[in-house]
Amino acid sequence: MVRGVSDVDLLTLDTDFLIYQTSGQRARSGVYTPTPKTSLSVLSNLRTESEKILKDKYPAATVDTAGGKAIAISGGSLPRPVDVVPSHWYDTVDYQASGLERDRGVYILDKKVPTTFSNYPFLHIHRINQQDIAAAFGLKKAIRLCKNVKNDAIEEGRKIVFPSFDIASTMYHSNLANLRVGAYYELAILAETQRFLDELYHKPQTARSLMVPDGSRRIFDTDEKYDGLKSLSVEMDDLAKQVAKEQNVLLRYGAEPSLGDSRTVLNGAFVPS
Repeated sequence: MVRGVSDVDLLTLDTDFLIYQTSGQRARSGVYTPTPKTSLSVLSNLRTESEKILKDKYPAATVDTAGGKAIAISGGSLPRPVDVVPSHWYDTVDYQASGLERDRGVYILDKKVPTTFSNYPFLHIHRINQQDIAAAFGLKKAIRLCKNVKNDAIEEGRKIVFPSFDIASTMYHSNLANLRVGAYYELAILAETQRFLDELYHKPQTARSLMVPDGSRRIFDTDEKYDGLKSLSVEMDDLAKQVAKEQNVLLRYGAEPSLGDSRTVLNGAFVPS
């Protein structure tokens, strides 16, 4: 089993204000009413109000307001960190036609600039879910594995700057057939995760071409994120070798196993429940 270690992203929405694409079906039908308010003013006020409320409601927790996009809360009575992201709705052309929440975007604030920009969290979740089904539910296991390994490395004092959103976006592009093997041989999830991260480690151009699931940007849009990927890949290499040794006596007492030999063992190892 892969245990869960992750932070929580929480959207706080101002539902009295939204932005819409004027070329959409609803906009052309006159559904929306224009307002003199701006996205920047609405979200700046919401950010200020949210910071105050969170500090008042969670006096024992650490409320970090330094981030541009999110208010980070940790400690106190919270079982895991929470990132609170002030936002408002963004009615895209697709949403105006379909009415499906997955097609509806949001606008969020970067107070450091300051500016606002669009984001598509529900489309991201939908596409991750669809890919997970296609992978026989192996994709989310691979994502959780990456988060756990990253968390363990950080707790041991090693720096890995690789946000959870980008970890999920990266594994979205992994080999689904290889992940499906994990439905029968659970350690195949580790084998594919190690293989794919190692591939991206050695093929930076391939890594830098990958897009987030909603198609809005490239995953590795900073050098720091790509360095985080490489650090996570090294951690995963070591884990794959150590687990393979536990599963195979020849690897355990022989020379240091190759990554290929380790993956072969992992792909055929049955772990009793």
